[in-house]
Amino acid sequence: MIGHESAGIAACEQTLVCVFLRGGADTLNLVVPYGDDRYYKLRPTISIPAPTSNAEVTDAALRLDDFYGFHPKLRPLLPLFKEGRLAIVQSVGSDNVSGSHFEAQDQMEHGESQAKAFSGGIGGGGWLGRHLRSRAGREMTPLSAIAIGPTIPESLRGAPSASALKSLDEVQIKTPSNDPRAVSQALAAMYGAEVGLLSQPGRATLDLLNRVESLRNKPYQVENSAVYPEGDFGSGLREIARLVKARVGVEAACVDLGGWDTHFFQGATSGLQAEQINLLGRGLAAFDDDLGRERKRVTVVVMTEFGRRIYENGSLGTDHGRGFAMLVIGSRINGGKVFGSKPDLNAEDETLLGPGGLKITCDYRSVLAEVLSGVMGNRDVRQVFPGFQPQPVGLVNNTVTATTAAR
Repeated sequence: MIGHESAGIAACEQTLVCVFLRGGADTLNLVVPYGDDRYYKLRPTISIPAPTSNAEVTDAALRLDDFYGFHPKLRPLLPLFKEGRLAIVQSVGSDNVSGSHFEAQDQMEHGESQAKAFSGGIGGGGWLGRHLRSRAGREMTPLSAIAIGPTIPESLRGAPSASALKSLDEVQIKTPSNDPRAVSQALAAMYGAEVGLLSQPGRATLDLLNRVESLRNKPYQVENSAVYPEGDFGSGLREIARLVKARVGVEAACVDLGGWDTHFFQGATSGLQAEQINLLGRGLAAFDDDLGRERKRVTVVVMTEFGRRIYENGSLGTDHGRGFAMLVIGSRINGGKVFGSKPDLNAEDETLLGPGGLKITCDYRSVLAEVLSGVMGNRDVRQVFPGFQPQPVGLVNNTVTATTAAR
């Protein structure tokens, strides 16, 4: 029955969903530093207007505190922030100064520093793969780690088990008779419990196939009137919610939202970037609504490979920068706050990418390590980020911090 574990599938207490904004998202327009006048001087055409008390104005930032506001297209996420389930970590990033999308994404997905990433690395696949490997004794299924899309991302490389799919409907064994139940029934009959030839993982897989088949035969109904946006991102989140609620053992899920490389005509409250922000806000809000009572078991992390420069360019867009803001959503998250240093909007500050890259004061691994240790139960993040000492962020409520877990 959906919502309850069966004998062959281990219960999964928590699920981590990783949303990667590929292309280098301009998070200064997602989380608007309206309290700094320099933001408007540096972005005369693409800045987001400051919050207003006039309810008829719909193209102004949505006030989070006296300094920050959400882009108006993130209005669906405002209740999560006010309820204390959504936190923001500002000025996050890696030590990668290449300006290359591929190199920055690859480094972050492997959970490494730039020096290690491009001198042979620490090996052992991606950071999520190492996390799942470090969970000794945890029984895993083919759906313990999933990626929505055609390929497994680098972050899941090295996981004991990982699957790439677009839909639960893909989880089946093709047979000439077009009856996937025939295989599982034949295997179950051949390797009965009395014979002892089928290992526990094999029995769990058969159990999983049977459960997936029963789910496939029932049209999925979203809960709480959730409305996902059209497209791959919305359908991907919908599929993750379906799997989480089915209790098929999902511990980690990855989904991408591309289209953030806004060098030209970025726009402000409307335009190219606003369309992506709209997809992000509506998708995450629908996912949260759809999870319903299961949301207490799910934590969502939203990241990108690097931010944009603090000033707009001559093409009414933004070029590759450095620091960015991460979003973290979950019932165990100390939400309703913006953590980290306020953006330093000093355009004269020279970085290796040129002037205008947002200073980084929080290594992205500190955020991930705190989520893994405080929410996902990983008591030794040294296995996930070898050689790295996480700094406390304050994201997680009443749990062991990443710094303590790394000792």
